[in-house]
Amino acid sequence: MLDERSKQVLCAVVQSYINTPDPVGSRVVTKRYSFGLSPATIRNIMADLEEMGFLKQPHTSAGRIPTDMGYRFYVDSIVAERNHSNKEFMREIYRRLEILRNDINMLLNETTRTLSLLSHYLGVAMSPKPNMTTLKRIELLKYRADQIVAILFTDEGLIKNKIISLGSEITQRDLNRIAGYLDSKFSGYTPAEIRSRVIKEMAKEKDMCDSLISKAMKICKETFCFPQGEVFVSGLSEVLELPDFSDLEKIRELSRAIEDKHTIVKLLDKISELDGIQIVIGSENSMDEMKKFSVVVSTCKEANRPIGVIGIIGPTRMDYSRAIYIVDNTAKFITKMLAER
Repeated sequence: MLDERSKQVLCAVVQSYINTPDPVGSRVVTKRYSFGLSPATIRNIMADLEEMGFLKQPHTSAGRIPTDMGYRFYVDSIVAERNHSNKEFMREIYRRLEILRNDINMLLNETTRTLSLLSHYLGVAMSPKPNMTTLKRIELLKYRADQIVAILFTDEGLIKNKIISLGSEITQRDLNRIAGYLDSKFSGYTPAEIRSRVIKEMAKEKDMCDSLISKAMKICKETFCFPQGEVFVSGLSEVLELPDFSDLEKIRELSRAIEDKHTIVKLLDKISELDGIQIVIGSENSMDEMKKFSVVVSTCKEANRPIGVIGIIGPTRMDYSRAIYIVDNTAKFITKMLAER
């Protein structure tokens, strides 16, 4: 447990280091903050905080910088104190995102750009998991002799395309009949529910008179097998301008994480199950590739169902107060906007 003086000094060191990426000494804290304490007293408190694991000294005779544990204490403090609003910020979010409310993919893509622009970190988003969406209608188009394109339209505004091989030729007229049949049978269901119903229908296939229904079941089974939600990333150039990425190895690590979108999918997928703003700092990340970065994310919802995850990835020396405000309010705005459409 930290006493009040230690808490104040710790938060002062973290905030000073976020503002300027130089190790923080006791004289800096004395000058910038009116604690009424001498540099010697602050130096002793900082030494105690280092011993407890909240601060570290990068090299002898230098000031101190926060550890991930120090950042965590600071973040928990500012999350508890959040109560301000920025009307100018909300107007900018509204201007950029409102016109895209009916196309979730475009909305999330633009959201990542906006998050990056406003935070100067990496903006990330993931569309809903396919199993969380509900079918609105399906279109089937002849592509080649034995191949078709299935286009799914969901109630959430997602559009999914998939090429399916049938193994035999089929006419566009028959495809239209099948699409109409599938619409009447499965509209309003999630892919998981549809797959379950298809399995039951296929069990009856031997008794089916209409071979088109048999083909419809095959098409349906193939169509509703999708991987995780799509990932959107923006702002690599913004992040690379930060002093934290003057180290070439850090640039490589971040670039690898972005190129391998599977890393970001795993990260966002875990967090998408949770409500509200989530902050994961450095070593708290379960994946080795992300242990030098911090993540601030939140889930957007429509009718209490997750509709996507949005967030920011940046260095552990992140302006957490601003990042939390931006992500939290953007997620709330998107949730409210989707509820009104």
